[in-house]
Amino acid sequence: MTDNRIYLFDTTLRDGQQTRGVDFTPADKIAIARALDEIGIDYVEGGWPGANPTDDRFFSEPPELKRATLVAFGMTRRPGRSAENDPGLSVVLGSKAGAACLVGKTWDFHVDVALEIERDENVQMIRDSMVLAIKRGFEPMFDCEHFFDGYKANPEYALSCAAAAYESGARWVVLCDTNGGTLPHEVEEIVSAVIKVVPGTHLGIHTHNDTENAVANTLAAVRAGARQVQGTINGLGERCGNANIVTLTAILGLKMGYKTGVDAKGMKQLRKLSRMLDDRLNRSPNPHAAFVGEAAFAHKGGLHVSAVQKDPRTYEHIDPELVGNQRHILVSDQAGRSNILARFAEIGVEIDPKNPKVQRLVEDVKEKEFLGYSYDTAEASFELLARRTIQSVPDYFSIERFRVMDERRFNARGQMVIESEATATVEVAGQRLHEVAVGNGPVNALDLAIRKALSSAYSDLDGVKLMDYKVRILPPPPNSDGTDAVTRVMIESAGPDGSTWRTVGVSANIIDASIMALSDSLNYRLLKSGTVAKVDA
Repeated sequence: MTDNRIYLFDTTLRDGQQTRGVDFTPADKIAIARALDEIGIDYVEGGWPGANPTDDRFFSEPPELKRATLVAFGMTRRPGRSAENDPGLSVVLGSKAGAACLVGKTWDFHVDVALEIERDENVQMIRDSMVLAIKRGFEPMFDCEHFFDGYKANPEYALSCAAAAYESGARWVVLCDTNGGTLPHEVEEIVSAVIKVVPGTHLGIHTHNDTENAVANTLAAVRAGARQVQGTINGLGERCGNANIVTLTAILGLKMGYKTGVDAKGMKQLRKLSRMLDDRLNRSPNPHAAFVGEAAFAHKGGLHVSAVQKDPRTYEHIDPELVGNQRHILVSDQAGRSNILARFAEIGVEIDPKNPKVQRLVEDVKEKEFLGYSYDTAEASFELLARRTIQSVPDYFSIERFRVMDERRFNARGQMVIESEATATVEVAGQRLHEVAVGNGPVNALDLAIRKALSSAYSDLDGVKLMDYKVRILPPPPNSDGTDAVTRVMIESAGPDGSTWRTVGVSANIIDASIMALSDSLNYRLLKSGTVAKVDA
């Protein structure tokens, strides 16, 4: 193939919506479609008009896309009726989309068993549907369902279905590995055969991840000549998901040299796009996601860090900034002086590498991680620890004591409720402040009580929110009965400006560990805000 242009087709809003636990609202769909359009995706499949109220609402008032073509999904005409008189097809071709992707059978087994019609009629259904889509002003695409299984069973028939769509004017004939069971070498071989019937410039690929090969299968199809690739953000999709469009975009543009609609500016928004979807789904991002994960360019071992400091190419396959990511030098019990010094540079601390405090901090980190702390993901707690060792951190406040009481009772309506009440004593500028708060659980109640005590002194804490709270019970000491295990609490906080930071606390008592992490979170916010600590009057 001499054509170096690859067209990116995103099906997050249709195929991705079939993911277990995923239920997009119309507002979600509009936001995601606009984000895909902004980075330069060529086609955005919005859903199936007529299939559900959400898709109907979306297509009734679709977002205005500047670069992408909005695609409506549907089926070829039903057996026994003309394309013009098929209600389902009419809804799709009556939508405000610019393109229509119509799915049809290409596996003779499905034609015989599922449709129970003559194989020739199925081919005619494909032809009629493509012709009507063109007549109605749509860019037509044919989605070859179960194509690879169909080709393996009856290559002549599968090819006849693909050829019928192309000969009837389909702009794209999309080969689907619907069951996700085909392997890369098979995909490359079969696509190479299909190109003899349908030119690669009109051929697309749609893969599922049931063998962890969706991305590899897509790239195999591209190598064989396919020029449209389909996928979903972060690999959403039914069962094991679809090919990850984020990964594919980065590989095609940065590793294989193909031209796509995503330019350098759009490429730098890939991480933002990935995070945006996770935020919409209210779930934690995969830190180990290729290219865009927080750990994708994270270096923990001292030997690695030392080399990366000399030249990042020693342990990085691309510059992380190309995809909107960044390098992370992690600090942990595997860290050495190189890690510590690199982190100092990140947080703006200048120190002589030969300063004995550096080695003291290395030893302190290793000792604390042995006790259960984890600084590789709690960067805010590490920065506080480092600054207290090397420089100093203002004494903004101290939590002297706290008490939590949980009550399980029936309310006036006869409903069972559990109420947490917390009392905290906090010292600020020599004053002891006692506050009480009721919250949704003991940690929330304590957080509210501490904030009440600090609110009058530090307005910079206004708007700080606890975004995520994770508890892990660490293995108990040897020869114990397991009830005295150590608890590690990880907290993610966010400021009103959108910044986020993570802190850690470790204790045999879960509330105490939570207070440690909360205290670090509030201290870190005050430190980064440049707040001046209150002192005795």
